[in-house]
Amino acid sequence: MTAITNDLTLGDLLKYEEENLYSRDQVTVLSGQNLKLGAVIGRVSATQKVKALDPSATDGSEVAAGVVLQSIDASAAEKTNGLIVSRQAIVADHALIWPSAITTEEKTAAIAQLEAIGVLVRQGV
Repeated sequence: MTAITNDLTLGDLLKYEEENLYSRDQVTVLSGQNLKLGAVIGRVSATQKVKALDPSATDGSEVAAGVVLQSIDASAAEKTNGLIVSRQAIVADHALIWPSAITTEEKTAAIAQLEAIGVLVRQGV
């Protein structure tokens, strides 16, 4: 018997946000990125554009700056219509997408960075 799996939806990820889209930001996603719903992102300091969180980087993307609210494929060229949650929100931990090589310490630090900007990560919600 084949198991049926469904992709995560926005409702699986986002458990609370402020009214009037206050919690959301539209961002430019750097070329070479294919970000899925739930990806934790960092913001490159020099350009303010975003890419997947990279704890080993030194360009600003090593600091968690939000969570992607809709998948966006910028593999070929940067996209200006990325949507992230970056303040006053609650997200479900099971729906977050982390870098594949992230360590437990780096993940703990990134969660603290998200919470510092008002994006709370909660288990079992």
